[in-house]
Amino acid sequence: MSGSSETNKTEPDQTKIQNTNQDTDEESAKPEKFAPEEEKSLLGESNDKKSEANALFSSAKYENAITKYEEATSICPHYLDYELSVLKSNIAACHLKLEQWKEAIKAAAESIDGLDRLDKAEAGQKQQEEEQQKKDDEEDEVEEEIVSSGAQKSAPATKDESESPAEIARRKRKEDILRIRAKALMRRARAKSELGGWSNLAGAEEDYKTLSTMKNLSAADRKIVQTQLRVLPPRTKAAQEQEMGEMWGKLKDLGNGILKPFGLSTENFQMVKDEKTGGYSMNFSQGGAGQ
Repeated sequence: MSGSSETNKTEPDQTKIQNTNQDTDEESAKPEKFAPEEEKSLLGESNDKKSEANALFSSAKYENAITKYEEATSICPHYLDYELSVLKSNIAACHLKLEQWKEAIKAAAESIDGLDRLDKAEAGQKQQEEEQQKKDDEEDEVEEEIVSSGAQKSAPATKDESESPAEIARRKRKEDILRIRAKALMRRARAKSELGGWSNLAGAEEDYKTLSTMKNLSAADRKIVQTQLRVLPPRTKAAQEQEMGEMWGKLKDLGNGILKPFGLSTENFQMVKDEKTGGYSMNFSQGGAGQ
């Protein structure tokens, strides 16, 4: 769907790339990382390319912007999934502007894949921290047993409920990931909807369903999602019926080609439904259908 309400949603993300090291997959070998100073230098160079790309995008020079975003991607350390996902999502935005639907789908999908890896890595990190916190709490309980009951009554311990710096950083990170995920999903869904076809329309429908459950959408984005969830199902069904019809037509032509030397055609074979069981049986008719 095109229109002014969605045009703004293809704007590239302006988030400054941050220096964060993320493991990609606990079960696979950890990627080799650069030394801190080298990583910082690469990120700075990648940020510079990204800034150039953003300026080109703002000037409607989308092809040139894609080139600069890709340069930023090639420079950015390959294990920084969040930063790479931002760049991939921005590349998808450029392809949408150029109505290059297949390329937009590919770039947005790569952005989402990177965020999925990041979510998995951060979930593992959070689990480790919770296990460590549990261990620390158990140690604190042992120490508290030493304190006399009188001292506990006179000065009861209070638990600090405020967020720690690490918790604040994690919450901010989660919000950033959700923001980029929403943008990438919106871009992939639109590209699939524009490209059309049963598979793409069904995929767009699934993306919009996912977006409908997200709490961080703007009012404009939520309106687009709700509209698409109304108009996509009949389009998807029509595309499915068309493609199924075309497939059966091709199978029929193939069957006729095989049967022709024997003086037969697919019209000689009729599928008959058994109303009692719901199954089908094949009947042969020498004269074909209607004879």
